[in-house]
Parts: sequence; structure tokens; C-alpha cells
Amino acid sequence: MNAEFAPVMFGLASAASWGAGDFCGGLATKRAPVYGVVIISQIVGVILLVGSALALGEKLPPPTDLLWGGVAGLGGGLGLVALYSALASGRMGVAAPVSAVVAAAIPVAFGALAEGLPRVWQFIGFALALAAVWLISRSGEAAVRARDLGLPLAAGFGFGLFFIALDRASGEAVLWPIVAARLTSAAALTGIATLRRPSSMPALEHLPLIALSGLFDTGGNAFYALAAQAGRLDVAAVLGSLYPASTVWLAWLILKERLTRMQIIGVAAALAAIVLIAV
Repeated sequence: MNAEFAPVMFGLASAASWGAGDFCGGLATKRAPVYGVVIISQIVGVILLVGSALALGEKLPPPTDLLWGGVAGLGGGLGLVALYSALASGRMGVAAPVSAVVAAAIPVAFGALAEGLPRVWQFIGFALALAAVWLISRSGEAAVRARDLGLPLAAGFGFGLFFIALDRASGEAVLWPIVAARLTSAAALTGIATLRRPSSMPALEHLPLIALSGLFDTGGNAFYALAAQAGRLDVAAVLGSLYPASTVWLAWLILKERLTRMQIIGVAAALAAIVLIAV
């Protein structure tokens, strides 16, 4: 694969996979406790990743890479809980783009501190992102209240931390840092779920959908790690943050979910903002 196109292709693949995983996870969370959904999806990911790493003969990375993977797991796990809760309680076409704008902006801001100020198009992207959040919040009689944006914003911050930390762990190994991320996330969320609600495991009939969400989310993680390894952090993060396009499309195709005109403009503005931030 051409070196210039590799990070773009991997980034878009991560977006498609994450979007499908979020759709499945959001559906599962409508029927089962959110902590159980995320914990089981993380365990599914660990099994898939360990098997893949062993089959490919990938060597264990230095401890620092595994540590950064663990930090990424904390951010990503808490972000998934927030996002799946938002997807289950609200419209998928609203929660996903808001979280994506925040998730894309944080690595760009981090890159500005580490590599210099962003370019003018990125500043325009930030302004457009703020306008997108306002538009998505305006839906006539079914307007989304400001407090309804809390979970999507929290998810975006968690995913932003995930992007930065996993990029720091992107050395020669790709899969093992993600294994560390998944194990850390599953352990932390299991502890929180035990304290909050001991009986938080979903019923058996919900496991196939949860496993599917874990499969897609794991694929998104792997593709993102490859994108970050092949190119810049901000490019990988912003392209990966296009995942709402997949989520919204699946919500429209399967759930027949409809958005108001202003929300459609807001979703389009959010996706355009993500692209501008990457320019």
C-alpha cells in the first residue's frame, strides 16, 4: 500500500468499524445494562486480539507501550460507557457526531502544543464544530437540552484520551498495546459496575449483539493503531472520528431514524468540521 494513502485508508477503515460497533453497542444498551455491554465487548476484544497476536507472532512491546495502552483503555472504556448510554437514551444521529467532534479536536489541540499551532483551516473547523453542536441541539419541539449533551461530550473526551495514549504506544507492536487497553478497561469497568450495580450482566439472548459490537470495536482499534503508526496523530484521530457517518447510516437503514432539517445540517457540519480539522 502507498505510504501516503496508508494512514488515510486505515483511518477510514477504523471509522467504518467503530461506527458499526457503536450502532451494535447502542442497540444492545437499549436492552441490557451499559456496564455489562461494555465489559463483555472488551472481553471479546481481548480474546480476538490475543489470538491474533499469537497467530501473527507479534512480539511483546516494551513495558512503556503496554502502560500507554492501559491509559488508552481507561479513556476508551469510560468513553464507550458514556457513548453507549447516550446512544441508548437519545438519538444515535445526535450523540455520535457530538462525541466525534470532541474526540477529533482533543488530539489536534494536543498536536498544537507538541508540534505548533494548527493551520487556518483547522481554526475554521473548530468554529464549525461549535456551530454543529448548536445546530444538533435544536430540533423544534423535540429539542435536545444542554444537559443531554453531557454524555456525548464525556465520550468525546474519553476517546480523545484514547487517541493520544494509543498513539504514544504505537511502536513496532500493534495488537499487544490494544490488549493492554482492553484488559485495563475491562478491569476498571468491572470494579465500577460491582460498586454501582452488582447484577449488571446482560441476559444470554443479548450476547450475540454485544459480541458483534466487540468485534467491530476491536477492528476499529486495530485499524486506528495502524493509521497512527503509518502517519500523523491528528490525521489518524480525525479520520477515525468520522465513525458517526457509519452509525447514522445504519440508524437510518435499520431503525428508520429520522432527523430534523436543522439536525441534518448539524450532522453534516460536524462531519465537515472533522474534515477541516484534518486539513
